[in-house]
Amino acid sequence: MHTRTLGQGLEVSAIGLGAMGMSMSYGPTPGSRDDMTAVLRGAVDRGVTFFDTAEVYGPYVNEELVGEALAPVRDQVVIATKFGWQIRDGRMTGLDSRPEQIRRVADASLRRLRTDMIDLFYQHRVDPQVPVEDVAGTVKELVEAGKVRHFGLSEAGAATIRRAHAVHPVSAVQSEYSLWTRDPEPEVLPTLAELGIGFVPFSPLGKGFLTGTVDPATQFAPGDIRATIPRFTEENRTANQALVDHVRELARTKGATPGQVALAWLLAQQPWIVPIPGTRRIERVEENAGATSVPLSADERSDLDALAARIGVHGNRYNETGMAMVGL
Repeated sequence: MHTRTLGQGLEVSAIGLGAMGMSMSYGPTPGSRDDMTAVLRGAVDRGVTFFDTAEVYGPYVNEELVGEALAPVRDQVVIATKFGWQIRDGRMTGLDSRPEQIRRVADASLRRLRTDMIDLFYQHRVDPQVPVEDVAGTVKELVEAGKVRHFGLSEAGAATIRRAHAVHPVSAVQSEYSLWTRDPEPEVLPTLAELGIGFVPFSPLGKGFLTGTVDPATQFAPGDIRATIPRFTEENRTANQALVDHVRELARTKGATPGQVALAWLLAQQPWIVPIPGTRRIERVEENAGATSVPLSADERSDLDALAARIGVHGNRYNETGMAMVGL
C-alpha cells in the first residue's frame, strides 16, 4: 500500500483502520480479544500503518487492545487517540478539555497504548467551555515534553481549526465524510487545503451502508449504534437504497465492490485525505486496502461527486444531541 502525508510530515498508509468497532457501537464482537488482535496485526502485514482509537471507546478497553496488539510492531505504525470527554463510572457524562484533563488523559493513554509517545492526539469534540487556544497550547506543551508528536481536531468547524492552528500546527482533522455525508466540503476542506492540514474521514463507508451489506430488511443487533441514528431508520434506509444501488452498479462495471468504489472516490478527492474504515474482519481489511487500486475516470468521479445531491440523502447522521456537537 502506498503512503500519504498528513499535515507536518506525518506519513501513514493511504487507508487506515478505525478500531472503535472492535470494542463498542456495533453490537457484540464476532470473536475474542485474540481474534481482534489477529485482525490488527494482520492489517499491519497487509500494509496498514495508521490505527485510530480513543480513551472513550469502551471506555479504555479499545486503547488497551490496540496497545497490546501493536506493541510488537510499534516502530512500524502510527497510532492516533483522542481526549475531550468526561468519563464517570464507565460512561461519558459530558465534554472536558480543560488543560489538566488533557494532561491526565495523555498520561493514561500512553500507559494503555504501551508507548512513550502518542503519534496523533485529537480533541474528540470541541468543548465550548474551553477556548481552543488553551487546548492547542496544552497539546503544544505535550509535544515539547515528547509525549505527543502531532495535534489533531475531530468534527471541528473551519473557524475553530484556524484558531487552533495559529497556536500550534494542526496535522489532521477527523470528521465523518463519505459519498452520503458531505458536510466538510463547503468550509472545512478548503480551510485544510489552505493551511496544509490533512483530513481523516471516519465512517467512510457510511457505517456499512455504502458497502451494500445493510438494507431496509437489516435487523441491528442489541447495542448497535445504528439503531439510534435517524439515517438508519427502516424508512430512511429504503429511501437511501437508490444511492448504494448506483454505487453497486459502477462497482460491477469495474470488477470492484461498492465499498472499494466509495473509498476510491475519497482517495481521489485530495492526496492528503486518508480514510479510516473500521472492521472486525481481516477479509474486509484486504478489501478496503484494494480500493487503492480502483481507478476512477474523470467522468466517474464527477458522477459520484453529484450523487448525493442528485439522489438525495434521507436522515441525519447523528441524533439531535450528536448533531449539536459537530462543526463548532
